[in-house]
Amino acid sequence: MLKKLKEEVYRANLKLNKSGMVILTWGNVSGIDRDNNLMVIKPSGISYRSMKMDHMVVVDMDGRVVEGELKPSSDTPTHLEIYRNFPTAGGIVHTHSPYATAWAQAGRAIPAMGTTHADYFYGDIPCTRKLNPLEVAENYELNTGKVIVDTFKNIDPASIQAVLVNDHGPFAWGPDAGKAVENSIVLEELARMAVITYSIAGNDIIDKHLLDKHYLRKHGRKSYYGQTNNSDDE
Repeated sequence: MLKKLKEEVYRANLKLNKSGMVILTWGNVSGIDRDNNLMVIKPSGISYRSMKMDHMVVVDMDGRVVEGELKPSSDTPTHLEIYRNFPTAGGIVHTHSPYATAWAQAGRAIPAMGTTHADYFYGDIPCTRKLNPLEVAENYELNTGKVIVDTFKNIDPASIQAVLVNDHGPFAWGPDAGKAVENSIVLEELARMAVITYSIAGNDIIDKHLLDKHYLRKHGRKSYYGQTNNSDDE
C-alpha cells in the first residue's frame, strides 16, 4: 500500500538525519495521500540507523493504523491536524534542531532580516502561544496541532511554511516530504543567521519592498527565478 509515498517519506527521514537536523530519534517526517485520505509517517522511537522503508506506518485521518506493525510517531495527531487545515501541505517535518528550537524555547518569532529569509518565507516565522496546563494534560499532541493552526489564522501557510511551537521546537511543511525537509533545513540556517544578525545589529528587519521582491521573484505569479528544470543553483 502506498509504496511510492512510503519510499518518499522513508528517504526524506534519512535525508533529515543526514543533514544534521535530528539526532538519536528526535524528529519525524510524514507525507499525505489526499486522494485516499491516508498519511505515511515515521514509527515512534526507531533509530534512523535501523529504520527501513517497511517500518513506515500508514494511518487514516483519524490516526488509526491502516498498515504497519510499529506504532506511528507520537506526533501523529499534530501532523494530521496540520494536514486537515493546511490543504497545500503534502509533507511535514518536525525537528529539535538547535537554533530554531532556541527561538521556540524563547517564545520568539524568527524575524525576516534579509533576502536569504525572503527567498523562502514571506515574512517572520511565527511562534505559537504557550499551551495551558489542560491542553498539555489532555490530547497534548492534538492540541499542539490546534495551536499551530490557530497561529496561522491570519497567515497564509503556503507562503510561510514553518512555525515554532512555544517551548518545544519547529515544524515545517511543503508540497511533498522532500520539500518539507528542505524547508526545515533552511529554517534552521535562517534561525542561526538571525541569532548572529541580532547580536550585531539588533532586530534589523528587511525592508518590505525587498522582502516582496525576493519572495515574489521565486514564488509569485510572475516569478522568474531559476530554470525550468528547477535547478537549486542561484
